Amino acid sequence: MTATPSGNKKAPIQTVAWSFGKVRLIDQTALPDRIEFIEYSSWRDVVEAIRTMVVRGAPAIGCTAALGMALGARSIIAESREAFKARFTEMADAFRGSRPTAVNLFWAIDRMMEIVDTLPGNTIDLKDAIVDEALRMLDEDIETNRRMGRFGADLLPDEGAVLTHCNAGALATVGYGTALGVIRAAVEAGKTIKVYADETRPRLQGMKLTGWELAQDGIDVTVIADNMSGMLMRRGDIDCVVVGADRIASNGDTANKIGTYNVAVLAAHHGIPFYVAAPYSTIDFALETGEEIPIEERDHEEMTHINGHRIMPEGVPTMNPSFDVTPHDLVTAFITERGIIYPPFKQNLKQEEETEESGAAQIEGAKPHLALSN
Repeated sequence: MTATPSGNKKAPIQTVAWSFGKVRLIDQTALPDRIEFIEYSSWRDVVEAIRTMVVRGAPAIGCTAALGMALGARSIIAESREAFKARFTEMADAFRGSRPTAVNLFWAIDRMMEIVDTLPGNTIDLKDAIVDEALRMLDEDIETNRRMGRFGADLLPDEGAVLTHCNAGALATVGYGTALGVIRAAVEAGKTIKVYADETRPRLQGMKLTGWELAQDGIDVTVIADNMSGMLMRRGDIDCVVVGADRIASNGDTANKIGTYNVAVLAAHHGIPFYVAAPYSTIDFALETGEEIPIEERDHEEMTHINGHRIMPEGVPTMNPSFDVTPHDLVTAFITERGIIYPPFKQNLKQEEETEESGAAQIEGAKPHLALSN
């Protein structure tokens, strides 16, 4: 892998890209100090990039895994489809083990495996088809985010303040963003939006990434400590909350960055709408409730150290779950590329799954604010 610094002061157009047969990622661990792109020529290094959070955010992780598998497929030397599939399955298993919570990762891997399982032809044909499918997923991600943005923008006030937690922007996707995509679309529609971004301990993605990303786009953003949101809500400074998601159970329980649940409880207490913006692929219909969502426990050094400097006394135990689960009854609505989906979520999410994917949401309780083709 090779690292390439960039002097570009604007937010990069694509977080994840395919560059002359290599996987190209922006190194999110380097932001906001410097903008650095890394090119990977080994699929194993792509697995490590996901594990170490060089790339993060559920949609971005999924698309990166797809590109990493495409990269790995090109290196397979096999005389038969069976031998090819065996090697490809080993790669898939390695990617599955990189991070446990974001369902988009597993969705993307399954989509790549389906090419091998169903497409006729020799191994050369398979390699080309796998690359094509991965590239198709990149284009789909950006279009999905823009659709979500157009639907969600209608929910935001013409002039007001939005609170968000962690980073669900262009950096968490291939481009544009989910929660921040809604904010971007509202600003593009002429609305005057101020954003409050929780710092998001312990990795500070809200401060480092959301603050940087919105500032690059000229969107009004103020970073606050995680324990300040209740005060702002109480004095009327927050009009709504928009967050992303890493996995949504079939009943609407939602896993997102640790601290999201706190924000949802505060929003409910103060009567403030709490919206979750996520692609439909984030819904895991195999899980009945959020109790079944696996929660990643990360290295405790993320809690005890900042930039390699210890900030906690030696010998004091810590906890470091990377996500928490917000119960469905605290969610006002889901913003998806198919429309806005309201409660009852168990009924409406499932019913929407059965509608034609390219159509606007037409279910009871789903409100298609704009035509998807716009």
